[in-house]
Amino acid sequence: MTDREEPIFEPETMSGTSTDLGEVIDEGRGRIFPCEQCGADLEFSIGQQSLQCPYCGHVKDLVPNETEIRENDYQEMLASLQKQREEGTEAQYRAEDVHELRCSSCGANVVFQGTLTSSACPYCASPLQRDKVHDASTRIRVDAVLPFLVPKDRASENLKAWVRTRWFAPNDFKKLGGQGKFNGCYFPYFTFDSATYTHYQGQRGDHYYVTVQVGKESRRERRTSWSSRSGEFPRFFDDVLVLSLKDDQATLLKELEPWPLGECRPFTPEVLAGFFARTYDIPLDAAFQQAKQRIDAALRQDICQRIGGDEQRVSTQKTAYNAVTFKHILLPVWLLAYRYKDKTYRVTVNAASGEVHGERPYSWVKITLLVLLIATVVGGIFIATQS
Repeated sequence: MTDREEPIFEPETMSGTSTDLGEVIDEGRGRIFPCEQCGADLEFSIGQQSLQCPYCGHVKDLVPNETEIRENDYQEMLASLQKQREEGTEAQYRAEDVHELRCSSCGANVVFQGTLTSSACPYCASPLQRDKVHDASTRIRVDAVLPFLVPKDRASENLKAWVRTRWFAPNDFKKLGGQGKFNGCYFPYFTFDSATYTHYQGQRGDHYYVTVQVGKESRRERRTSWSSRSGEFPRFFDDVLVLSLKDDQATLLKELEPWPLGECRPFTPEVLAGFFARTYDIPLDAAFQQAKQRIDAALRQDICQRIGGDEQRVSTQKTAYNAVTFKHILLPVWLLAYRYKDKTYRVTVNAASGEVHGERPYSWVKITLLVLLIATVVGGIFIATQS
């Protein structure tokens, strides 16, 4: 793994200037991708993995990105960010922040709030991006992006199949199939690599049985013999994934794992055309603390396996983290919110694998009938054993 160089400042481009990565608009604050034939705005085509005009059908191949996806040195980046904080140049993105961008197609002002960086004009539906957000010198640049691989129609079919398998959902809900409008969004993640070395102390519990006399009857009782265990071992962790966004959908997004990270490509803003995109608002060091929690949980399982026996007690677990590197990546998600009986439910679809997770209503009539059925069966078994 190689270290990445310090981000280099890129000068602002004047409004209306064309580049290989689209056209910069609104005095350098935004970016669009105009069609070379009809002038409409190009959008990323999932099927062709290229830019395509939704009006004349013109296809434009993505600009080749010759750079490799490389790991960044974690400690070096922390030092760089600290220097920016001391100099007052670090860019912050908060939920209450509001930015306006003028649409070049219809002239309307489009509001970008908080971490939103890519959107569409609500008046003419033209895709818009805030410029120099994902690669700004005062932000951690995006290293890679996993493009949308699952088209919207397949995501819709997967959702309908998911709804049909919800056993305790109301029947009318299952007939509707979770109808609603899908929106594609890129979410920011950090991945961490680390070489770890762990020292542990604990106890191994082995079960054995003894026969005890209780009055005139005897019975077997289980006992546990405990013995001390200790040891040390190395383990390397690769691409520990952390959502770097304070979002109330974090639980649903986590359920979409695992991701085919091997399909990631070096970042280019073209793949964001026509989709929503967010930038991170969880700092790098805080994201690494979340990664450590996942690593520590995996190491604890390793320790229990090494201790062996029928039960394990871990009294000490000390881990050193070395050669920590990270990547900043964007992952694609189809989002849908639907209403059922005046309540909103949210669904997320992994736009690379098609995995569906979401919220759903419950039929308390079905649940009550199941409880009554279980109670009847248990009661029948009890009566049969007593007769």
